[in-house]
Amino acid sequence: MTSKAAFSDCVAATDFHMHCTKCREMLNGVLAPYFLKMMTSDEGDEKFSLLLDVSNDGYLSKTSNLCLCSSGVFGDTVTEESVSVLEGDSVTLYTGLTAITEVDLIQWRFGSENTLLAEISVMAGTISVFDDVLDERFRDRLKLDHQTGSLIITDTRTEHTGDYRLQINRVIKRFSLTVYAHLPVPVISSNSSHCSSSSSSSSSSSSSSSSSSYCSLFCSVVNVGDVTLSWYKGNSLLSSISVSDLSISLSLPLEVEYQEKNSYSCVINNPITNQTTHLDISKL
Repeated sequence: MTSKAAFSDCVAATDFHMHCTKCREMLNGVLAPYFLKMMTSDEGDEKFSLLLDVSNDGYLSKTSNLCLCSSGVFGDTVTEESVSVLEGDSVTLYTGLTAITEVDLIQWRFGSENTLLAEISVMAGTISVFDDVLDERFRDRLKLDHQTGSLIITDTRTEHTGDYRLQINRVIKRFSLTVYAHLPVPVISSNSSHCSSSSSSSSSSSSSSSSSSYCSLFCSVVNVGDVTLSWYKGNSLLSSISVSDLSISLSLPLEVEYQEKNSYSCVINNPITNQTTHLDISKL
């Protein structure tokens, strides 16, 4: 029968009775499409979920800001999350559960081949970790939280970057993990062949000349990937270059006046960390 709590303001609904099978058909064929259309109109481009309970007391509810599809009507529930971590640190991929007693099976998989990394079978009472797969890149680095089923990866390496797939019964959650390498300190150097004197003249009542010395500087880093290298004058960005390749060398030029008193710095950064070298012109 329909839920009196959900439709308490409707006499027709509270007095309406039907068996579970017909109730399921009504939910799937009538109410679900209606609410989907209504929520799409209300939410616009916002992500939402349409959750269906086809038990004897069926109800519909809405949860904003989640990318979900009902397993009862539209297929498996799927959500996605991006996670970043610095190499060597530990990272936890959370199930969102407070306890695993309400689920039958939890599985963690990795990569395009969906390689099984860990599994909790509540029915069988087993907790298994398979850290010897994929050339043992996860050896002694995988742990499972026995209360929540969350996956913990310790002492992370860049080779742990990739897609992780969590399945709880028929609910699927995907994690895109990026492990960033430690950044080197940028090295500032000068090329004497690019230092020169230039003269300029001006006249008011008479002509005079003055000369200034300029040098070409280079900020360099080696064996980096997915970084941005930048020159700053004080807090103002002068120039930058970004790369997504792995293990590449970068060099960014800058021309400055030798006697200039402004503060310059070279910065290398990725989304979670940075390294800075400040320029001391007198030491060049």
